[in-house]
Amino acid sequence: MDWGTLAGTALGALLGVSTTLLGERSRWRRENTSRERAAKQQLYSEYLGALWLTRHRLRDLQRSAALTREERVKQSGEILGAGNAFQLLYQMRIVAPVPLDDVAAQAFRGLLRLRDRFDQPDVSTDPEWSATQTALSEALEALRQAMRSDLSSL
Repeated sequence: MDWGTLAGTALGALLGVSTTLLGERSRWRRENTSRERAAKQQLYSEYLGALWLTRHRLRDLQRSAALTREERVKQSGEILGAGNAFQLLYQMRIVAPVPLDDVAAQAFRGLLRLRDRFDQPDVSTDPEWSATQTALSEALEALRQAMRSDLSSL
């Protein structure tokens, strides 16, 4: 048997297997990145949606003149809990990179500050309501931009 033929065959097989493995690894990376991006996109949209929805429900509650202060305080807590933002925040804290985690927590704290305005004697005439709403809107916009930046980096 000719050693050159055997060595050539072995080298060809080695190159073929190596090329196949490199191609499979590259495909796996692309698919993994795609799955990671899709999961993040889903979580980010759910979290941002929960924050916005809770904000709007709190704003509607603030405008309802027929409720007593105690009823508003109770409902504001229920609205915050029903919005699912608590649970989604903890998912964000696990999945999101540290800079985005900080922005997500800051937006949630803004939502808590808005909810805390209901502790005032009459939230419907609260002079700080508008400033708290504006600060929350800015925090939500910063969060949206940070989310977009993170998704575009994948």
